[in-house]
Amino acid sequence: MPCRLARRHPVHGVALGAAFGLRGRRDRPDGLSWAAESGRRPTARAVSSRGVTSHLLLIAGRSGVGKSSATFALHDRLTADGVRHAVIEGDLLDLAWPAPWEHRLAERNLAAVWANYRELGYERLIYTNTVSVLHADEIAAAMGDDPVVTSVLLTASDDVAHARLSGRETGGALAAHVQRSDAAARTLDAQTGSGVHRASTDGRTVAEVAAALHELWLSPGRSR
Repeated sequence: MPCRLARRHPVHGVALGAAFGLRGRRDRPDGLSWAAESGRRPTARAVSSRGVTSHLLLIAGRSGVGKSSATFALHDRLTADGVRHAVIEGDLLDLAWPAPWEHRLAERNLAAVWANYRELGYERLIYTNTVSVLHADEIAAAMGDDPVVTSVLLTASDDVAHARLSGRETGGALAAHVQRSDAAARTLDAQTGSGVHRASTDGRTVAEVAAALHELWLSPGRSR
């Protein structure tokens, strides 16, 4: 089944494509799927034949919810525990100008990067992006090795998200980010399925959120 990450929202799409227009992005054309081109590039499937199961943690949420901070804190905690893992920020997989969406670089780069990690023995991947939980199947397919998926939607009230955004944006940029964050929150709330774990970051420190993610991901039988 071809992996068409961009049919409605790009995998990296913090802006949910044209709906919110972040950084001037639009939905990418369907073009060639990564699955159709997999014969020409290394894939993680080729290096997972040892029977080792990979684990994917998807962290999603509106701007200002604390995705990046929680991800870095989780990375530090896993490192301290000696848990081998990799972190990929979905936005960076095809952040370029001109935008290379028609070449399917987000999918192709994810497949290539994860194949390299798997070849070195990594089994756990943290993938963070605003809408990642809406595209769990597509992201897992791009990885190519049928990972066990744990999806988490971080949430925050409008007041809390706005306050956090005001600490890093000013002027017109702040207003635009607030508008997109609010729109993303509504879309995620409406479209996120019941199989996704939800965790509020209101009134919680970054360390507390990271601890909750750590417990969820590493506890047996909790992945979905």
